[in-house]
Amino acid sequence: MEYITLFFSALVDLSNAMAPYILFGLLFAGILHELVPDSIVKNHLGKDSIVSVIKATIFGIPLPVCSCGVIPLATSIKKSGASNGSTLSFLISTPITGIDSILATYGMFGWVFTIYRVITSTIISIIAGILSNMYVKKEEIRAARQTKPKAVFSMAAPTTENTIMNFSTVQTQQSSQKEEVCSDGSCDEKKNGIVKSTFSYAFGTLLKDIASPLLVGLLLGALITVAVPENLSEILVKYNWLSYIIVIAIAVPMYVCATASLPIAAGLMLAGVSPGAAFVFLSAGPATNTVTIGVVKKMLGTRTLYIYLGTIIVGSIIFGLGLDYLFRDVNVKELVHMDEHASLIAWASTFVLWGFVLFYVIKPYFFKEKECHDGSCGTV
Repeated sequence: MEYITLFFSALVDLSNAMAPYILFGLLFAGILHELVPDSIVKNHLGKDSIVSVIKATIFGIPLPVCSCGVIPLATSIKKSGASNGSTLSFLISTPITGIDSILATYGMFGWVFTIYRVITSTIISIIAGILSNMYVKKEEIRAARQTKPKAVFSMAAPTTENTIMNFSTVQTQQSSQKEEVCSDGSCDEKKNGIVKSTFSYAFGTLLKDIASPLLVGLLLGALITVAVPENLSEILVKYNWLSYIIVIAIAVPMYVCATASLPIAAGLMLAGVSPGAAFVFLSAGPATNTVTIGVVKKMLGTRTLYIYLGTIIVGSIIFGLGLDYLFRDVNVKELVHMDEHASLIAWASTFVLWGFVLFYVIKPYFFKEKECHDGSCGTV
């Protein structure tokens, strides 16, 4: 009974510490989604250069896209002509950060930890992209020679050009339509539509995508906080390298988004694990999982896959060691910011967040049959 009480107490503390920042981050992410069109991202990543890699990394940092959501976006960017390095750096930087994750990291661990996380993820992404462009050129040349004869006699090039022309025509028509919409005095309705779309994306699409992993992350974080025995944390603190190996072995294949990984990292630190080991989980966990590994191999090749995994693992460990050195004189548990007396805003945010999370997690089980009553399931 005592453990159950401690578990729920830890769960409430984690929720109160994170909820305000997650909700604000989601709202900011919705605004960002409406202001920054996807075409801007796609049009700057085609060159096989360091500048293109840096652009891809910078574009990816604030985007509120999780580990699974970045896969179709990266695939689209690659098909639009982005280089291997640009695609890879975007694929790494985007799921590690995100404006909602950045704000939640600040709320949980403070600004020093947050800045360190953003800078190091940027460095890892850029290095991976540069290495990919350097060492994959031979593979691309070999593949181009094999496919070149087929491309000469195929209709692929005209089809692509027609597609681009059609897409441009659609964009022009859409632009004209937008001008016509505002010419009849309906701009106020358009603004209302933008506000509605912002909230719909933030608390509908985005929060729905992360609801399940966030729930799991909060539960695991609270469980780790109370379940890790004292002697195990002492072993991990004494033999730091062991904790790094354990965390890497768990983080690389596991699917966890950047925001949902925060309560797990907090639980590790509250159990006595070093900040560096927790950082390794925050870095490698969102950036890799079994699905992304398969996609990278298929889309970018085996050599790029090795660069992808090697850069993330080695970079995370090196920067984890650096973080342990930076906080060598700081009590680990003092880094996690959880007030005993949460404010009214924190409690309200917790209720709102848990309401949405439980709704999106439970909804498929209760409304699945109801949605099929109209016969639409057979038409999907």
